[in-house]
Amino acid sequence: MAVDKNAVRAILNKVKAEKRDSLTAPEGKIICDAYGINVPQEGVATSADEAAKLAKKIGFPVVLKIVSPDILHKTEAGGVMVGVKSAEEVKAGYAKILVNAKKYNKKAKIDGVQIQQMIGGGQEVLIGAVTDPSFGKLVAFGLGGVLVEVLKDITFRLAPTSKAEAESMIEGIQAAEILKGVRGAKGVDRGAIADMISKVSKLISDFPEISEMDLNPVFASEKGAIAADVRVVVDFTVPVKRYSPKQADIVRQMNRIMKPDAVAVIGASNEAGKIGNSVMKNLINGGYKGKIYPIHPKQSEIMGLKAYASVKDVPGNVDIAVFAIPHPLVPAALIECGEKKIQGAILIPSGFAETGNVAAQDEIIKIARKYDMRLMGPNIYGFYYLPKNLSATFCTPYDVKGKAALSSQSGGIGMAIIGFSRSAKMGVSAIVGLGNKSDIDEDDLLTFFEDDDNTQVIAMHCEDLKDGRSFAEVASRVSKKKPIVMLKAGRTSLGARAAASHTGALAGNDKIYEDVLKQSGVIRARSLNNLLEFARGIPVLPTPKGENVVIITGAGGSGVLLSDACADNGLSLMKMPKDLDTAFRKFIPPFGAAGNPVDITGGEPPSTYQNTVRLGLSDERIHALILGYWHTIVTPPMVFAKCMVEVVDEMRKKGIHKPIVASLAGDVEVEEASQYLYDHGIVAYPYTTEKPVEVLAAKYKWARAAGLLK
Repeated sequence: MAVDKNAVRAILNKVKAEKRDSLTAPEGKIICDAYGINVPQEGVATSADEAAKLAKKIGFPVVLKIVSPDILHKTEAGGVMVGVKSAEEVKAGYAKILVNAKKYNKKAKIDGVQIQQMIGGGQEVLIGAVTDPSFGKLVAFGLGGVLVEVLKDITFRLAPTSKAEAESMIEGIQAAEILKGVRGAKGVDRGAIADMISKVSKLISDFPEISEMDLNPVFASEKGAIAADVRVVVDFTVPVKRYSPKQADIVRQMNRIMKPDAVAVIGASNEAGKIGNSVMKNLINGGYKGKIYPIHPKQSEIMGLKAYASVKDVPGNVDIAVFAIPHPLVPAALIECGEKKIQGAILIPSGFAETGNVAAQDEIIKIARKYDMRLMGPNIYGFYYLPKNLSATFCTPYDVKGKAALSSQSGGIGMAIIGFSRSAKMGVSAIVGLGNKSDIDEDDLLTFFEDDDNTQVIAMHCEDLKDGRSFAEVASRVSKKKPIVMLKAGRTSLGARAAASHTGALAGNDKIYEDVLKQSGVIRARSLNNLLEFARGIPVLPTPKGENVVIITGAGGSGVLLSDACADNGLSLMKMPKDLDTAFRKFIPPFGAAGNPVDITGGEPPSTYQNTVRLGLSDERIHALILGYWHTIVTPPMVFAKCMVEVVDEMRKKGIHKPIVASLAGDVEVEEASQYLYDHGIVAYPYTTEKPVEVLAAKYKWARAAGLLK
């Protein structure tokens, strides 16, 4: 696409020189023309006679709009007239618009009245852009006109965006079907809309001074798309450049931090109840095999280990230092760590930015940058890395090794992660506290876990992303290899953003997170329990090869609820082929139901469950199974569980691996049966039809985003 950057630069330089924060409509047309964004014919008149001449040249009907750098929302000022059909009406309209503008803002500078080709017909949509404090430049799409404010049916993507991403935006709004044509109406040219979205995203990426932009309404029809109105808001403030180390440096640093061979504990103590004492106990009792160096200015020995007054006195290298001292003492000790060339400081102390003490946090960041040292925290519980038997924390030790890596921004949530993991016997590779995220954040963890052979799934609790764009870039890469699950806290409204455009006003914090996380291939958890269950279940389930899901149930009621859960979670119930329907019917009683769900009824023996599940696993057209069990005397819970494991093991020996989840309804015996199934690779839950489907859907979301489905 050929663009004229010089034309845009000339306009922006003029606006900056005049100390304005927005472009006039004619200036907006110039930058749109420069990027091939389709806008109507138009011109600016400075007299009623000139307006009439322009209107005749363009062709009636026309639209009249006030041109003023001081009036951004022209309609509110009475500065717009549509459907003007004659020269006389143009002259009268010209005069009326000037009166309205002066009444709206007496001090407004009036450059004239814009005479614009009247665009009619088609569907009104909005294409816009906004600058988010965390994610940077975003492009937006939704229904246009007043509908965008009423329905707020809008979606966002990081800019610049590809044509494919632009097309996904069109499909991503709730009213997508309207654009395809309903009730005899013709569908719109979605390719033209996607092209315009891409061009807007490139424009705002090329010129970061453009902070907000609205093309609203854009009239889309089967013939193309044209933007009837353009609003552009600018901000010439130069953003502060964020600290952004190279990927190779992050890998080097994080490997040394997460897999240390030597740990110093600054503030180590012999006194029970002290944080420094708990950290020492956890390192020793947790089985860490590396070197442990207690640091204390007055003690010669702590818990049987030689103590040192300073890390600088320690012989040999030290990889990380765990800080268990009051916050006023941190800077001096941090300098000593820097001089010792310690790579990572694990800052347990609070009293920094979370309490309003931003200056203290800025000070330790400055020290860390000087010595090329990374900070975890402050205000954290520490971290665990199970492959090294490392419990660098004051929390209870954890020793159930597995493939799930978890992190949290909150200490309380961190304790919940530890408790759940222990209760559910969920093996983990790491549990990390991030706290204030003065330095190390989710980006750094993703970069480490990406190539960590001990980690298969990454689950993160976060309250904010200090650099959302950086996170999205890393997550887009990592999610192709490993599932990433995020619980983003604060989904409710944080208050209206101060914005001058429709797009800016609609750019709610959570909506942006929702869309960008999806764009990056991240699975979003809606609750803490979801986060934990996804982390537990995703590594257990094989990756599906396609979208066809079949429900096999012994209870019709469960089948209905499981079907509803599939619809709620975006799973596709397979339309049963006639031959497969016939095959299933051979195993179920006449009063049962094939189709999908396959209802074998509750009074069937274990062989019926086995035969139907065996068929479901062996047929290549079926890609995943959902089982609904009903507690009966004929097939008790543990009998059901063991016969299901028997069939699954039989199929696995034949090289058949498909995801299977199960919902068990019954008395308390179903709890033991569910655990037995889970332990043998079938994700199962008692008393719920929703949870197993949610876990299966999470696996599917990752597989789709990673391009693994046929």
